Amino acid sequence: MNAPVRRLLYLGLLVLYLLHNDLWLWDDPRIVWGLPIGLLYHIGFCVAAAGLMVLLVNYAWPSELDAEDEEQAA
Repeated sequence: MNAPVRRLLYLGLLVLYLLHNDLWLWDDPRIVWGLPIGLLYHIGFCVAAAGLMVLLVNYAWPSELDAEDEEQAA
């Protein structure tokens, strides 16, 4: 895994951390698709966080950890 991609994934993690609390939608009474806008925001946030976690596991997981597990299993 090259370092720029790993740094980009870590940057995505920081962005999601900063966007977690939606203070700008806290008092917004709008209803979209039958749900409050704040709930829809958090549904989208959860989908984005799950997608980022999949990318982190696939591309930023340290290969040394897998090698240790394989050695211990043998």
